[in-house]
Amino acid sequence: MQTQTGTPPSRTDSLEIAIDSTRMTSELQTLSTFTSIEPSSKGTAVTRIVFTPDDMRARAWLKDLARSEGLTIREDAVGNTFFRWVGTEPDLSAVATGSHIDAIPHAGMYDGTVGVLGGLEAIRALKRSGARPRRSIELVLLTSEEPTRFGIGCLGSRLISGTINPDRADGLHGAQRGSEDETLAQVRTAAGFKGPLSTVRLPQGHYHAWVELHIEQGPLLEREGLLLGIVTAIAAPAGYRFTIEGIGGHAGALLMPDRRDALCAAAEIILSIESHTLATGAIDTVATVGICDVYPGAVNSVPSRVTLQVDIRDTDPARRESVMHAVRRDVVSIATCREVRISEALVNADNPATCSPHLVGVIDDVCRGDGITAKHMVSRAYHDSLFMARISPIVMIFIPCRGGVSHRPDEYASPADIARGTRVLAATLGKLASE
Repeated sequence: MQTQTGTPPSRTDSLEIAIDSTRMTSELQTLSTFTSIEPSSKGTAVTRIVFTPDDMRARAWLKDLARSEGLTIREDAVGNTFFRWVGTEPDLSAVATGSHIDAIPHAGMYDGTVGVLGGLEAIRALKRSGARPRRSIELVLLTSEEPTRFGIGCLGSRLISGTINPDRADGLHGAQRGSEDETLAQVRTAAGFKGPLSTVRLPQGHYHAWVELHIEQGPLLEREGLLLGIVTAIAAPAGYRFTIEGIGGHAGALLMPDRRDALCAAAEIILSIESHTLATGAIDTVATVGICDVYPGAVNSVPSRVTLQVDIRDTDPARRESVMHAVRRDVVSIATCREVRISEALVNADNPATCSPHLVGVIDDVCRGDGITAKHMVSRAYHDSLFMARISPIVMIFIPCRGGVSHRPDEYASPADIARGTRVLAATLGKLASE
């Protein structure tokens, strides 16, 4: 058997599974070079926006790796790419794994990529072990998990699961400055992904199981000294936009008793959101006001209009809505007391996902066999798995990342942790493919 480096072999049933950590590290480093950003002194900075030349070169490189393993390749109309190791009973629903390789500006090199290259190495490790899977095993590269280019995340998995209207998706405009006139339809066609987006959707039950390997993007595993996490639920965000309209004027001439300051009202709304989120007492309820757009934005002018963008997340949609219900009561009072007009618009509201107890149990068994204590945990960041849950039982495997840092050049996961997570992924895929 070929000698591997980085981690000792583990056994799954009668198969010996060994991960080539050196090769994985090299491939992650190569993938990080498909970027248009200058090197960072704080780590490896990556900017890889979907359908840009960097993204397309990375996709071509990944397809070459898959071809060298004899995997079949299929691409759909939005660029989701499917790499399949055909099983001995190919008519059975496949076992799938995957993630994304697009990266927000000035991001790190591990978010999403660990799940894609880890999935490929898991297949290679199973093949090296002599496994003959009953069910096909499929690695999926999902398009545009990040919202950078079109203003909405998980575009590929939303289309696969039918949670976004294909016509609406094709009409999405560029979200970056200078790209507002570009639509998804134009950009994907120029990249070579043609055909109606209605063909992207996959039926319920298309996969026997979906397992995504990912860095935690949080500090809990490292803080608790644990090697691996098993996700039991994925929180989902709701987005809201509040527009506050008051009366502007000269900062010196408009007397305080006469003011209808939109920013002061906005500040009260922000504090209301924080207060009612904390009042739930639930660690899984989080809310953020990430954008506060003030007009006219001059130091000597009283703000006449403010737009707030709110992100509120929870594993319980009823609890999430209860926070907003309480905020709305305060909004009415704020508008009356400050004599301003406040309007609310729903931007999006996704449903949380619960991971399959059976799949959680399979990973628990694999971890026990490897002597790994795994933490059952909630993912408060959302991932493509949230939408894959609409068509398949799902679970996620988390590995530690240093300091819980992500979406920054100093994002880091150690080769040992990556290899361990990949080994557990491979063993899990092998078990599920035999069901």
